[in-house]
Amino acid sequence: MNNVAIAAIDLGKHCFHLHAQDDRGLELYHKKFNREALSKHLASLEPCTIAMEACGGAHFMAREVQSFGHTPKLIAPPARAPLCEKQQK
Repeated sequence: MNNVAIAAIDLGKHCFHLHAQDDRGLELYHKKFNREALSKHLASLEPCTIAMEACGGAHFMAREVQSFGHTPKLIAPPARAPLCEKQQK
């Protein structure tokens, strides 16, 4: 199995989706974890870059990821399109 170069986590309350890629950008796997299983899985990975969307729980997860030797990257959420007048009513 190839080594994971970058992993992206979709954070949630109870379940987390992890997408892992190698250094060429090819998908290695895509898995769903609960909080405890995600921590165990990340602890077993070789040090890599972990990307996640900046949100309320992202800073806690970034500190946990960093304690395992990974490099956390917080990404700004996508900008929302402005609402038209009819939608604001």
